[in-house]
Amino acid sequence: MKKQQPQISEDKILETSWELLGEEGIEKFSMRRLADRLGIQAPSLYWYFKSKQNLYQRLANQVSKMILEEFHSEGDWKEQLTEFAITVRSVLSQYPCSTQLMMMTLPHEPDIIRFTNRMLLCVESTPLEQEQKMQVVTTLVNYVFYFVLDNYQHERNVSAILKNQGTIPGEEMIRLLDSMNEKEVGLFRRMFTNGLFELMGTDGAFDFGLKLILLGIEQVIKEQEK
Repeated sequence: MKKQQPQISEDKILETSWELLGEEGIEKFSMRRLADRLGIQAPSLYWYFKSKQNLYQRLANQVSKMILEEFHSEGDWKEQLTEFAITVRSVLSQYPCSTQLMMMTLPHEPDIIRFTNRMLLCVESTPLEQEQKMQVVTTLVNYVFYFVLDNYQHERNVSAILKNQGTIPGEEMIRLLDSMNEKEVGLFRRMFTNGLFELMGTDGAFDFGLKLILLGIEQVIKEQEK
């Protein structure tokens, strides 16, 4: 009996791509690995996606669509930007490697364009110049992207150290700092031993960084209104 070919579709390919990204990261992701997971030959994928970059575009478009569906705010520009940033962070945290995908793709998909347009609408009511509005949303989204990416990479680094060395990274850091000159690392050592670096990636750290950005925007607006 002839072996039945697995049933695949664009949705199945996208779903399996997220699974593979979550397990192995974007560094090891390939069309061949994806095809193996789907139980098909790699060339079959190109009936649905012209290239790996084209697949990345569609994945980023999915993320953009989810952000738009979850974002709800009708307040002033500060309230809208705050809620938008929180929503972006929340959605990116749900989809493995989605931050990298958003940074590696161009706005050549409909929901990515809608995503950018919705960000711009958050500041449309401000007296900022058009190029300033673009700079505002670029700065904000870069902050959120880096915050999520930094936390994701930190967790992977910690897991790798525990797997390869079997020791807690903090213990290695303390030994290193104790071997260094107080003048060179004193402040860093005190902050580390007081647990301040453990705040990285937390809601509190995210909210404070967001506050700094919003206060900066507000100051620019005040200066222009003088």
